[in-house]
Amino acid sequence: MSTDRPRACAVDWAVDEAARLGLSLRLVHAFVPEREQDAPARTGGPEPSSERVPAEDVVTVMAARARRRDPDAKVDTETVPGDVLPVLLEESRHASALVIGVRGFGELTGLLLGAVGPPLAVRAHCPVTVVRGDDASLAGRHERVLLGAGDPDTSEEAVRFAFREAEARGCTLDIVRAWKRPARRTADRSRQAPESARRHEARASALLDTLLRDAVLDHPRVRVRTTTVEGSARSQLVKRSAAADLVIVGARRGHGPLGLRPGRIAHALLHHAKCPVTFVPLPGGS
Repeated sequence: MSTDRPRACAVDWAVDEAARLGLSLRLVHAFVPEREQDAPARTGGPEPSSERVPAEDVVTVMAARARRRDPDAKVDTETVPGDVLPVLLEESRHASALVIGVRGFGELTGLLLGAVGPPLAVRAHCPVTVVRGDDASLAGRHERVLLGAGDPDTSEEAVRFAFREAEARGCTLDIVRAWKRPARRTADRSRQAPESARRHEARASALLDTLLRDAVLDHPRVRVRTTTVEGSARSQLVKRSAAADLVIVGARRGHGPLGLRPGRIAHALLHHAKCPVTFVPLPGGS
């Protein structure tokens, strides 16, 4: 049975992550069950549905791959009837984190993420990692975790997650806080540019200090590098993801005509990040 690359990459990444954090690994495969009214009459007792058999084949192959990668891994598997999104949302209630693959890598094929990743990123009850990127990032060769720093009143859990990751990997934690000056008339902006830039940069640095104060004390072995930069957080994180092994951001919910959707930063990273991305639920999520 052949193994598609996105699924294999997600399993490999999850095995390594579980080993780093001392966690067990649960492999879940959702499948749509055969409708009762469409099923042929059977006699002689229950039999596996035509959908469950290939689903069980999938988790069997993936479990074997996981154990080859780490013979000490504690792996259990389950096939669950139902659409993939509700199945994973229910799993997220009892998991430390969810790991999913993306069908395609790079600028164009990354757009094939599909219907699961975006709603899962904003609705899950635990952090969600979308595994994507090149071989260097998937193997952790950059030795760098990148955190997009949000506001102190909402980003504490994302900060804690990032410090735990960097400590478990023994790597540098890069923390980026982007800032923007409010729009002004051209003449005013030119005249006040230096003073305005210093003021906004100082505010961004102060917010970073407040956000990181406790985590730095709790994780003294983590090497931290902070950066405040003027511009778009989306473009900065996507650009810097090329030299990172993992990008971590808070999962902020937005509202559109189709209901809940990822915020702009999450949306950009879902489709264009050059390495795996972890979305940590922000307070107030359901």
